[in-house]
Amino acid sequence: MSGEFSTAWLTLREPADADARAADLLEALHTALGDRAKPVIRDLGCGAGSLSRWLGPKLGGPHHWVLEDRDPDLLAYAAAHPPPGASVETRVGDVTQLTAADLDGTDLVTCSALLDLLTADEVAELARVCAQARCAALFTLSVVGKVSFDPADPRDAAVTEAFNAHQRRTVDGRRLLGPDAPEAAAAAFAAHGAKVTVRPSPWRLGPERATLTEQWLQGWVGAAAEQQPELGLDAYLDERLAALRAGNLRATVGHADLLAIFN
Repeated sequence: MSGEFSTAWLTLREPADADARAADLLEALHTALGDRAKPVIRDLGCGAGSLSRWLGPKLGGPHHWVLEDRDPDLLAYAAAHPPPGASVETRVGDVTQLTAADLDGTDLVTCSALLDLLTADEVAELARVCAQARCAALFTLSVVGKVSFDPADPRDAAVTEAFNAHQRRTVDGRRLLGPDAPEAAAAAFAAHGAKVTVRPSPWRLGPERATLTEQWLQGWVGAAAEQQPELGLDAYLDERLAALRAGNLRATVGHADLLAIFN
């Protein structure tokens, strides 16, 4: 995944993200938002704004987005491509510094493909802050550590294991949750009394999304090779890419969506 947080990568994956997200959570979300005239949604680590463009039209009626990210360039792109009919504002910020005061007047906190980059303590604090503010949360597309291929290869399991270990690595003293994030978040929000619902939201990749699939495959294998270079994955990657380019490879990449609602 060249440029994991680049506008090019984030917009490339946007259609697959939209297809993957668990739309069956929206009914409960609508109920939680009730009859608010103009709900306020704070999108943490918003990136290029793809979640707002997916969710905004599904909310119906006017709504306001507070788009937050550490990258001013991504914020500028997100602000320039808002959801139809929505007002937006941008804030440079870090999800790990969020406070309940920041959520004053906020009806919903969202994020996409973010929880796995946090630590257990950071997810616990995020849940505490949302609970204190009595703010619902919709967290989409967290990795769950499961990848399957058609056709399968005997080496798939070892690559998956190495990639998951890479996702759980320690960075600057922070031990990332990686595929443990959905379970940790569900437990953290439930501990504060939230009703938590988790749904699968897998990517479906293959020749129809050849560029995305190729870039994802290169990044996925590359992370596994970085974690366990002794696996010698060059031939594996070459063979998988050749199968994809011949139209003979499909992948299902596991994610989970989480909705937490406080009564």
